[in-house]
Parts: sequence; structure tokens; C-alpha cells
Amino acid sequence: MMTRSKASPQLSAAALQQLAVNIKQWGKALGFAQIGICDTDLTQEEPRLQAWLDKGYHGEMNYMASHGMMRARPQELHPGTLRVIAARMDYLPPQAEFATHLRDPNLAYISRYASGRDYHKLMRNRLKNLGQQIEAELESLGLDKPNFRPFVDSAPVLERPLADKAGIGWTGKHSLLLSREAGSWFFIGELLIDLPLPVDIPVTEECGSCVACIKSCPTGAIVEPYVVDGSKCISYLTIELQGAIPVELRGAIGNRIYGCDDCQLVCPVNSQAPLTQESDFHIRDSLKQPKLLELFAWSETEFLELTQGSAIRRIGYQRWLRNIAVALGNAPYSDEIVTALKARREQVDALVAEHIDWALVQQQKQQAEAPEPLPNRKTQRVIRTVTKGLARDA
Repeated sequence: MMTRSKASPQLSAAALQQLAVNIKQWGKALGFAQIGICDTDLTQEEPRLQAWLDKGYHGEMNYMASHGMMRARPQELHPGTLRVIAARMDYLPPQAEFATHLRDPNLAYISRYASGRDYHKLMRNRLKNLGQQIEAELESLGLDKPNFRPFVDSAPVLERPLADKAGIGWTGKHSLLLSREAGSWFFIGELLIDLPLPVDIPVTEECGSCVACIKSCPTGAIVEPYVVDGSKCISYLTIELQGAIPVELRGAIGNRIYGCDDCQLVCPVNSQAPLTQESDFHIRDSLKQPKLLELFAWSETEFLELTQGSAIRRIGYQRWLRNIAVALGNAPYSDEIVTALKARREQVDALVAEHIDWALVQQQKQQAEAPEPLPNRKTQRVIRTVTKGLARDA
């Protein structure tokens, strides 16, 4: 897009203030629940990012380190950027049935952000639309087009610190963004732009002494407040990790086959989170009561068809089977499970086969030791919390 000429007339402070007001109104009309504006200075985030990388908390996510400190410098990612317009879009679906799916080890648990349509394209298109409305406004005033670029988890930029700075919410001890009115059940995206818009004031953190998220993490991935060892997070293990899931972490995964919401489920701030207004984020029919054995029986063609337009597709069929094999290994002993694992064993690649072998061993142990093992203690704690209503189970 065209960059404004130095000779072009500039907006006055009053005009920029009005434009910021308009941008927030346009954003609401486009379906965003909140719009905030901040500058590009993330200097204080650079040592934190470097320390996190130095400890290897990014695991196999080499892209986290490949761009150096550009991730904390939006103006380097998109030259000319003066402001970041941060947007929030709520995704909590109705009839989420968190407790139902976590309590039943024969059902699959899928992180609720991924149970509907993939948010990336939807949000990016709306951010682009927002940029075009700003563009039209400036053209109507006889000004050159602004230089803008939308991002939704699609480039090396520290999105949460930017959204935090823009007043969308505060960073919780689980490292997710929290909003008093929306909890943490929302997506964020950014529009980088070369306009000196007035900035918003960050909100005050409200976590206080609460450590529910830290205690609830099944794998102990939240190593200290605000610091997550990504290489141990179930979302990383089931989505980002390309190879074998570490044996010592498989039991803690339970029936979670795509992502994990435990730290959000126990968060008191989430108790009044609103349901999404986007029907695209509702749970698709094929995932409403997802039985592990039924999902494990999907052919690759069925997997591609039934996950079309979903974020789940990104892990591919083999890792889908890998994750379900682990969940089946954690399920109570069943002749059906053993039969399904053995039948699938000869149809998969070496990665999945190794996880099936592990699952078969777990099934044998459970048959010998206990007919119906309970979920691990942390999972039981999450289930109790959800059932009591501290988390939304619409």
C-alpha cells in the first residue's frame, strides 16, 4: 500500500483523536469485541524473550528464535509502523461441556478455540477491512493512503504484550491475556499502521495472589508466575511437536488430543466470560461428543473432510492418530480399545506405531492393576472446579 508523502497534509491532534474513536466503532461493527491502540515500544520485553529462548522453553518451535528480537520490534517487521491497533474477538462457544468431556476418559477433549472454524483467516480479513475503512476515511480528507498490515498469529510479533499495552487485558500468571469482562476466551489480532494515533492506557493486573492456573497445569508447564515452559505444555505437545511425545508426559495428557484449556477453566476471571457472537466458532457437529474410538477410526479422507476449515487440520492425519493413541492408552481398559489399537498398528507410520505400542502397554497395565483408573489429581481438580461453576460450562 502507498506510504504517505512527507509533503502531504497531516491530521491534527483532534482529527487523530476522532479517527481513533471511529476506528473503535468500525471495529465493533466488524464483530470485534474490543479495539485498543498502543505504540511499538516493547523494549522491556526483549530480555524476557531472550531468557525464555535461552532456557529452551520454545522446544522445537525454532521460528520463535529465528527472527531474533524482531518479534519485539514491530517497526522492523513492518517499516514505518507508528501504532498497533489491537483487536479482541470472543470465541467461547455455547454448550462447551468442559466437565463432561474431561470427566469421561473415553471422550476426546479438544481445546475450545479449535472446535469451530479456524480463526486466522476470519480475523485477518476483518482487520484488513478495518484498514480499508481507515484508508477510505483518509482519502475522503484528501490524504494519502495509510501504510497498514494485519496480523493474526501469522508473523514474528509479540501479540500478547502488544494487546496488553493497548489495554485489551492484562497478562495472567499462565501467560494468557485476561480481561475482566471477557476472561481469556478470546483471540487477538493486530493492525500495524503508520498513523500517530492516540494510545490507550493499559489495564491493571488483577490476578493478585491466585495461583489456580499454576496448580492446575497437568504437566507443570507453568514453571513460575508468567513463565510457561512451552516444551511441556499440552498445547505444544499435541499441536506444535512434530515428533514423539515424551513418554514421561503422556500420562498427564489424559484425553486431551488437541490443546488444553485447564489453566483457563480454573481461572476465576473466566466465570462470567461472554459467549461468542460468531457462529463460526460454535462447536462443529462432528466434535460435539467426540468418542476417542470413533475419531481413531477416521480415514485420512474423513479427517480432511471433517476438519475442513478447522485449525485441527494443521497437525495432519498422522499426528492426529498419534494424539488419539496416547489418549486411548490413558483410557480405562477396554477390549475394544486394544482391538482398535492393534488393527491400526499396521496402517500407520513409525511415529504413530510407537505411540500405539505405548498405549497397548498402558492398557495391559490397567487391565492388571485396576479396572477403571481415575483421572490424575490435577485433572480431578479441574473437573471439580468446572462443575462448581468457577468456569463457564454453558
